[in-house]
This record gives sequence, structure tokens and C-alpha cells, in this order.
Amino acid sequence: MSGHSKWSTIKRQKGVADIKRGATFTKIANAITIAVKQGGGIDDVDQNPKLRLAVEAARSANMPKENIERAIQRAKNKGEGELQEVIYEGFAPGGVSVLVEAATDNTNRTTSEVKSLFTKNGARFAEPGAVTYLFKQIGEITVVKDGRNIDEIFLSAADLGAEDIEDRREEVAIYTDISSLPKIKEALISQGFKILSAEISRKPMSSVEISKDEKDKIINFLSALESIDEVQKVYSNIAFN
Repeated sequence: MSGHSKWSTIKRQKGVADIKRGATFTKIANAITIAVKQGGGIDDVDQNPKLRLAVEAARSANMPKENIERAIQRAKNKGEGELQEVIYEGFAPGGVSVLVEAATDNTNRTTSEVKSLFTKNGARFAEPGAVTYLFKQIGEITVVKDGRNIDEIFLSAADLGAEDIEDRREEVAIYTDISSLPKIKEALISQGFKILSAEISRKPMSSVEISKDEKDKIINFLSALESIDEVQKVYSNIAFN
């Protein structure tokens, strides 16, 4: 099992229970704001696929409608307090690559927090571009098996145009081209699949094998990074077998 998929599963099992509701809302609101900004200010979910995914995540988390509208409006604010997307790259012990996506209105504060955690965990920052090329941006849809075997799910996904799937025991990750993600998600729902998540993600091109003790330490490091409100997503290429 790749580090990408295993870390996603760990976050769902561990992080969902640990992350406070307010922190979850903050991350989702930031995702909505960034989606509008990256979409050139388009706030119509039918014309902005990334915004649609973020709004659907907000509704799944029972975020109030006014919070969603406030996050969309924030994307149109200019000047002080404007939300910026920042990517941090680095290496953890054992040569593990770490990529952090953040959304912040104070880059100095967020950079200081992220860098402090890197230092405390024996990791180091890297130059821009040193890590991003090791990850491929993809669409990722996680579904529940619900009694279906992996071959059946593979055939369904392939017929819909998915690029690949990955078995996660009770769940299956379906990888898609980013532009096809919304269409494939809706088709899966129409076929009766239960969708756990649908998002734009980053999948490592290769993984790094390290010892169990190092894995445990790095998992704690990744969890600590994700506990920062401004951090949206954390990726690594750690191998879990």
C-alpha cells in the first residue's frame, strides 16, 4: 500500500475524531476561498469544478450556508487579510519527501509554525520545486466496497474512464484525471456507490521504505502538520506495506 493511500486512511480513522469541528470548518472555508481565487473569481459551482468539490465537502460536514457564502465572498477581498495559497516542501528522516499545502492570510506566521515542526522532527525545508515534481496531481474518489469485490469495482471505474484504483481493505481509491473527477463521481453515485470523499490530490510517483519506528515518528509529524489550521493537506511518499 502506498504512503499516499495509507496516510489518507490513517487520517480518516485518526484525524476525523481528533480534529475539532471549528478547525475542520476553517480548512473547508479556506478550500472554498482558494477554489474561487484559482477559478478566476468564478463563484458558480457549475462552472468551477474545484469549487463544487469544496462546497460539497462543506455540506457533508454540515457547514452552515452563511459560512460557505462568507468563504466565497472572502475570495473577492483584496489587500490586508487576503488569503494566499502557499506550498512548503521538505524532507523528513529517512529521505521521505513531504509536501504541505496551506492557505493563510499571514505567510510569516504560517511559515514559522510549519518550519518549527520540521525542525523539531528532524526534517528540513527544501527549495521550491525540489519535492513537487515527485507527486502527480490527480482526482481521487474514495468509495466503500459494500460487498463488491475489487474486480467488479475496477471494471466499473474503468468503464467510466478512471485511470487506476487502489484497494484499501474496506475502501477503494479511484484515481481519475482532474477534469473527469466530477463526472465520474456522479456516475459512481448513480451506480449505488457510497462516496467517502472526492478531491484533487497528489499521488507520489514512488515511495520510500523506512523502519517501523521511523514510520511512527513521521506519522506523528504529518499529523502535527495537519493540526495547523492554515494547513490544508499534507502528502508524503512514505511506503506502508
